[in-house]
Amino acid sequence: MQKTYPLIGEQIISDKLPNGLSVFVVPKNSFHKKFAFFATDYGGADRRFKLSGNWKNTPEGVAHFLEHEMFDMEYGDAISKLSANGANPNAYTSTDITAYHFECIEDFPGNLKTLLEFVSTPYFSAESIVKEQGIIGQEILMCEDDPDYCIYYNLMKALYKHNPLRDSVAGTVESISEITAETLYDCHKVFYNPSNMALCISGDVRFQEIIDITQNILPKEPGEIPGRDYGPPEALTPETTHVSKAMEVSRPIFLAGCKSIPAARGSESLRQELVSALALDALAGHSSPLYIKLYGEGLICSDFSASFESAAGTACTIFGGESDDPERVFDAVKKEIIRLSENGPNPALFERIKKAAIGSHIRSLNSLEAICIGITCGHFRGYDAFEAAELLSLITQDDITAFFRESINPDNMAISIITPNS
Repeated sequence: MQKTYPLIGEQIISDKLPNGLSVFVVPKNSFHKKFAFFATDYGGADRRFKLSGNWKNTPEGVAHFLEHEMFDMEYGDAISKLSANGANPNAYTSTDITAYHFECIEDFPGNLKTLLEFVSTPYFSAESIVKEQGIIGQEILMCEDDPDYCIYYNLMKALYKHNPLRDSVAGTVESISEITAETLYDCHKVFYNPSNMALCISGDVRFQEIIDITQNILPKEPGEIPGRDYGPPEALTPETTHVSKAMEVSRPIFLAGCKSIPAARGSESLRQELVSALALDALAGHSSPLYIKLYGEGLICSDFSASFESAAGTACTIFGGESDDPERVFDAVKKEIIRLSENGPNPALFERIKKAAIGSHIRSLNSLEAICIGITCGHFRGYDAFEAAELLSLITQDDITAFFRESINPDNMAISIITPNS
């Protein structure tokens, strides 16, 4: 299927293969580089799943651990093979996705074959698992000494009682010690089946060649889509409103958040992402009244920002940065949220940030990586990422006001603070 988008001058060629894999190609005939993004709808939060009527629990950190282990093949390291063939490979695991990708200029077909082969071929040994437990264990210990890591997960634990968002994607030293080859094989079988995955490619490539390579390498039959359990429903009120920790920082840093109700799958999910981005730019963007006031008073630095996150059946707004008086900034933000929920943003400011958002979206189309990530994540959430520009043009000032009124209740906010060691 081919779909064109006149507003942004792009097109997507897509197909769903008999094995259930969704394939997307965004032609960029003027680009020398090609980018391939092969991902599974599986992340750190997907620890409890249902398959063939049976529920199974896995330790924290399995998705991330599996990502690291997937590069091991009988012939050696897949990263080395890709690099030797002129590709620049990498991978990552987030709360809700695990992705493997590369960019290259030459021999794209050969590099694509390698990518598909190692991601679809589990090869785990007791020796490699013990080795990886040591490597990832050291990474976890280093993260636990990182103020940015601690402040984020302290906030998640303050906001959530059950949801796995409160736990690190990497897990703990104790949890990864429970991972066995059987655990990895089970999770690979469940989540790395083509029906639960997507392949997105952008650049000067041939669609039929990609389909032929994919069908020759990947399993021929579709797999069962697993059920997922993220725990009991969460109240919108946080577990605790304040949490603080002393660490080696030169100045206090803070992160505050508020849970909200996520939109349903599909275009409403994309619309919520776009509305929230505009709303938070009106709240905390560098041209917002609040930012100008707090920065002028020396209460915040240029790192002050806000974002909206949606994953694992929940959503939340987060804002923070450095400040000598986090509590005062916290109070100022809550007052500004109340004001915006009643009066909305200044009309001129709203028009500026809306135009800037549309411009930023169009500029992002020059990035093959951004294109592939956006399309794949949108596919897993049931929407078409290339419809963002059109949806942005339809968002009104009243939509922004409604977001503050309905999605951010100052009474339901929590704050996490890292203070300097005395």
